[in-house]
Amino acid sequence: MARYFITLSYNGSNFNGWQIQLNTPNTVQQTLEDNFSLIFKEKVAVTGCGRTDAGVHARNYVAHIDLQKTLSSEELNKICFKLNKILPPSISIQHIKAVKPEAHARFDATARVYQYYISQQKNPFRHAFTHYVYGEINFDLMNQAAKLLCEYNDFTSFSKLHTQNKNNLCEISYAQWLPCGEQEWLFKITANRFLRGMVRAIVGTLLQVGRNKISIEEFRTIIEAKNRSKAGENAPPQALFLCGIQYPKQLCV
Repeated sequence: MARYFITLSYNGSNFNGWQIQLNTPNTVQQTLEDNFSLIFKEKVAVTGCGRTDAGVHARNYVAHIDLQKTLSSEELNKICFKLNKILPPSISIQHIKAVKPEAHARFDATARVYQYYISQQKNPFRHAFTHYVYGEINFDLMNQAAKLLCEYNDFTSFSKLHTQNKNNLCEISYAQWLPCGEQEWLFKITANRFLRGMVRAIVGTLLQVGRNKISIEEFRTIIEAKNRSKAGENAPPQALFLCGIQYPKQLCV
């Protein structure tokens, strides 16, 4: 068996998230498995680097597959082209590369990067990919609060309840709001792992700080409470993008 890493992008607007689920059709993973199996003429299981919820997008998502035979770079480029012809417009394969047999798209990832976009001006051409907010927002306060995230490693307060996680420990190395256009901002956050709903819960709570509904110290108290009910509501999914996954270089062959 030969293992390959696949880098892809997808618009999650019309998908029920990444992961195949019982009685839940139209997931990214199922769509890929169906089309990969068609191209490779064998049953192909696709293992992703993590889950994204319904409506969430990915610019640089990584998954791995195992095939019966070893393929050259030229063959992989041709297969990439064929896949993009038959996959729906909402999914694009960027490249496929051979990796060591033990390489794992999920467990070998050392860091993941998410970005969340908000706009303070209604834009019909960006509406599908941003969260439109109105009123005064203090981004300096939100950045002061965001810095606190790097001081902690238990993010139970920002995790969905009743998940299969063994623990809610994450190492956040970067969290900051950055201007990215006319009255548009993005929240960029990097961590070794993320919990289900974590980024959207953090964004929703930081917006409460920016609207002066809670103080920076109250934001710290919410983190330390390890209680989801203390944090704010999840921000909407359509503005969230998984932007990058980092791996050790030695995984490639």
